[in-house]
Amino acid sequence: MRAAVVVFPGTWSDGDCIYALSRVGIEGYRVWHREAPDFAADELVVLPGGFSYGDYLRCGAIARFSPVMESVRAHAARGGLVIGICNGFQILCEAGLLPGVLMRNASLQFRCQSTYLLPGSADSPFTSSLDLDRALAVPISHGEGNYFADAATLDLLEATGRVAFRYCDADGAVTDEANPNGAQRNIAGILNEGRNVLGMMPHPERACDPLLGGEDGNAIWRSVLDAVGVRA
Repeated sequence: MRAAVVVFPGTWSDGDCIYALSRVGIEGYRVWHREAPDFAADELVVLPGGFSYGDYLRCGAIARFSPVMESVRAHAARGGLVIGICNGFQILCEAGLLPGVLMRNASLQFRCQSTYLLPGSADSPFTSSLDLDRALAVPISHGEGNYFADAATLDLLEATGRVAFRYCDADGAVTDEANPNGAQRNIAGILNEGRNVLGMMPHPERACDPLLGGEDGNAIWRSVLDAVGVRA
């Protein structure tokens, strides 16, 4: 399987993503934001973390207009797999591919720390192989990760099983204390209606090697491989 890793001015996690993907047998390659490729149907498109365009205006608000986003939209509309991580999640929301927005952390502080995630749904290629009762140790690194949407949108996400991940403690308990940024209902990641687009604030590519403190993030990439019928 191949993965297109999109690079905007200010992206810095593309190399980390390519390394993490290689750990499970996925071949990653970079796509510059000025390109508008026709992604293959079986490719995974990754929007990695960073500070696209310096996070001017709102995070992701300028990147949404890059030519590559037309290709990302077309790929998603055809059912292709797309994942946005941290700044990539912000871009997907700004581009209208996911509902809601990412606001300043409730603490008004940049948070770079370990967190635990509880999968909220098995009904997606990104989560179908995950144990819904097991918390994943995946770190965060952001200043604007506070997920916000109106009550009707939040209720719809929950009712349709589109909350992919929630912040929790090591035992899987979803508590206020485990919420690092004030995100509504402890939401750390969500899915689109077709469940082929995932946005998440934590960085699975930073949890891909025991030398980094753990490799729980690889479970998400392996779930994708299982869903498309490829074994790592």
